[in-house]
This record gives sequence, C-alpha cells and structure tokens, in this order.
Amino acid sequence: MAMAENQYLAPAEIATVALRTAETKAAAGAGQLLALGLIAGVFIGLAAQGSNMAAYNLLANPATYGLGRSLVGVTFGTGLMLILVAGGELFTGNCLMILGPLEKRFAWPAMLRNWALVYLGNFIGSQLIVWLIYASGLLNSSAGLLGGMTAKIAASKVSLSFGQALASGILCNLPVCGAVWMSYGAKDIISKLGVCFFPVWLFATSGFEHSVANMYFIPAGILAAANPTWTAAAGLDAAADLAGLTWGNFFTKNLFPVTIGNILGGACLVGGVYWFCYLRGKNKTQAS
Repeated sequence: MAMAENQYLAPAEIATVALRTAETKAAAGAGQLLALGLIAGVFIGLAAQGSNMAAYNLLANPATYGLGRSLVGVTFGTGLMLILVAGGELFTGNCLMILGPLEKRFAWPAMLRNWALVYLGNFIGSQLIVWLIYASGLLNSSAGLLGGMTAKIAASKVSLSFGQALASGILCNLPVCGAVWMSYGAKDIISKLGVCFFPVWLFATSGFEHSVANMYFIPAGILAAANPTWTAAAGLDAAADLAGLTWGNFFTKNLFPVTIGNILGGACLVGGVYWFCYLRGKNKTQAS
C-alpha cells in the first residue's frame, strides 16, 4: 500500500522555497513593491484597530488585562493571514530575504531596496487606516473609552527605553517569521491559516513590539490624545500621561529601535539560523 503524500514540507524543503521566494521578491519592480506594501499596511492596520476594538474594555481593567491581551492575539492574526493568502509585502516577514544574500543569489543592496520600498508602502497603508478609523467615528465607542485606550496604548509604547523596545522587537519577529516560514511549508489554505494563527496569537498576546503594527497603534493614539473627552474616559491626564506621545518620540523612541529588533529577530535568529542549518554549503556539496 502506497504511503500518503505529506501534507506539508519538511524544514529543509521549506528553506528551498523560502530562498526562491526571496529571489522573486528581490526581482520585483518598485511600483509593485510599493503597492503590495501598501495593501499589507492596510491589512495590518485593520488587524491592529480590530484588536483594540475587541479588547479595549478588558485592557482598561487590571483584573481582566491578561484576558484582553489574549483576545488581542486572537484578532490580530487576521492581518498576516490576509497578506500571505491574498497577497502583500510585509517588512517583518521580508526579513527572511536574508537567505538570498547569504546564498549569493542576489546582492545585499537588492534586499535593502526591497525592505525600504516595502517599509514605505507599509507606512502609507497603515496611515490610510489611521485616518479612516479616525474619520469613521469608531473611537467614540463606549463614550470615548476606545479612543482613550488607543491613546493609552500608544503612550505606553513610546515610554519604553531603547533597550526594552529593541528586545521586544526581537521577540516579536521570532514568531512572526516563524509563521511566515511555516506558511511556505503549507500545501493548502487551511494549513496556511493555521500556521499563521498560533504564532501571531503568541506574539500579540505577549505584547511584543511589531514595527508595522505600531505604524497604526501610535499615530492613532496621537490623534486620539488630542480629544479631551476620550482621554478623560480612560482616566488619562494629558500633562502627566500623554506628554511623551509625540510624532518625534514615535519615530525615535519606538519605531527605530523596534525596527532594528525586528530585523535582528527575523533576519538573524530565524532566517540566518535556518540558512546555516539547511542551505549553507549545500550548493558546494551538490557540485562535488
């Protein structure tokens, strides 16, 4: 009796698929990368606002904070599912492109070009969602408590030290890139959705810092902080609690260290390790 075909790829096979995917990404045109980066930013922005909406009442109460974080994790995974199945270019997942330069399939500048264009597209897409959510009036939910909690969450993110933001960024992109890596090994959509869900649930529940998600969380919080009704609903004092919530601090105190952390976690600790284990020296051995 013939054995059934495996419904997923083995790790070494995933490495080969990931390398081919990196080559395709490196060769993509600038317009395509910007457009796919924009739609990925839209999907992550929607997932971020959805997670806030799902859990803000629970997050406002210390007794239910852990439950709220878990609900954030359940909701947030939708963003990565949309990107990996429907199509999109996400900066954090593209950290796995490091396989290409390490294998000398394309040059380092080609990877950096992809990262820069996708990062810009992610930022544009996420800002579109920030403004649409603000214009929609959803932040008025529960007499402005959602708006107040949006500001509170953003303020907590810009209050991290450089080291905290860096470490949290590393921790974030370990499961995110792990999810993307496993998705390359899935042979059907249900499996692909499953391998997205659980690692993202882990990172979002833990509260780790994701650079693209923060492109929604913090700008949305900056806008929400300007509404005194919303901040009062969350018990926030503008002078004491929100003084650090500025665009400057968004870029320097959160986005910069978190982005570096995401690169270290995704490119070095996931992509680099799997390259070392499954690809390094493979071509030389085959040639011999």
